[in-house]
Amino acid sequence: MVEQQSNWRKRAIMFFTSQCISLFGSQIVQMAIVWYVTLQTNSGLWVAAFSICSYLPQFFVSFLGGVLADRYNRKYLMIGADTLIAAVTLLMLLIMPYITAEPMLLTALLIMSIVRSAGAGIQNPAVNATVPQLVPEEHRMRYNGINAAMQSVVQFAAPAVAAVVLSINTLRSALGIDAVTALIGIGLFLCVRLPEQERSKQTPSIFADMGIGTRYAYSHKSIRKTLTIYGLFVFFTVPAGYLSGLLVSRVYGDTYWYLTAAELAGFGGMMLGGLLMSVWGGFKSHRLTLAIALTLFGAMAIGMGGSTFFYLYLVFMGLYGIALTAAQTTITTMLQEETESTMQGRVFGLMSSLYSSCYPIGMLFFGPMADQFPLQWIMIGSGMVLIILALIVRNP
Repeated sequence: MVEQQSNWRKRAIMFFTSQCISLFGSQIVQMAIVWYVTLQTNSGLWVAAFSICSYLPQFFVSFLGGVLADRYNRKYLMIGADTLIAAVTLLMLLIMPYITAEPMLLTALLIMSIVRSAGAGIQNPAVNATVPQLVPEEHRMRYNGINAAMQSVVQFAAPAVAAVVLSINTLRSALGIDAVTALIGIGLFLCVRLPEQERSKQTPSIFADMGIGTRYAYSHKSIRKTLTIYGLFVFFTVPAGYLSGLLVSRVYGDTYWYLTAAELAGFGGMMLGGLLMSVWGGFKSHRLTLAIALTLFGAMAIGMGGSTFFYLYLVFMGLYGIALTAAQTTITTMLQEETESTMQGRVFGLMSSLYSSCYPIGMLFFGPMADQFPLQWIMIGSGMVLIILALIVRNP
């Protein structure tokens, strides 16, 4: 049950802040590693290996992490996962000077990425399941919007910080920043008192709990439909979202200015989307809010695919970012409200698994397709599918 005390707002903001501080360090390291590997090896195979290791372990671990979030104290679980990530990062920082062979160093970084991804798979479901403990139901959409805006600021700033760190120092400095931010985030989170957690009735086996969670999500039509919509949403955002840099380089010019401007427009839109949801809170009907967000999302994907003027493309990209955050915030809020408190961890574990699988599957599907067909057509097609998805959302 959510405590209805006057200081719940303060505790919620402290919780979001602690998680964003940890996320900031993690994002810096993730960007720094990919860029380091790209520049050191110039190998698509190594870059692909690191990209896969950033998502695949989360896919395998997230549902297990959701079960643990329902069985055990979520606060200690999050702190433990964050500590594990910080520890393996700090260990890598300490041993790097003693690894002279490049293949060995790359292998060590790959192992570190796997452990960090697995830690995130444990942490993420617990984070989403904790929000209903802290925030009353009538305020969840707004506070999920605040959280989304804060995370967008982190994602906006982290690449720039990673670039500065790598240009004036070394990869070890980026690893050091992550260890420090994890320490600060954990310290702040320790000051947050979470309300009493309603525990699920434990079975003798964790795997039995996983089966119970799967059957629960499948048997509840609203949860099953929301998770299905989310998986399709992630898959069809790949062309206009994650392949946008490729479109910019092909259509408008392969310059850092164009690529940077497109990224800034997207992240800027995501920040505005979070702020919009934190102030507005969406319509009373969450499904109407999601349908409108998906419709805008699809329309902007079509506009980006059909645009021939770069500044108009940036406008579409900014609106696309607003719709992206609005859709993600609404889906998260819907799942928090539709799911029983004792099953929150498992449902959000399924949600995390969907993201960490549908995104790479989308890249594997649309990436090669973009080499065979015009990317503009693919963006327009995905936009149309998203609009159809919006119509399905409105259908009870």
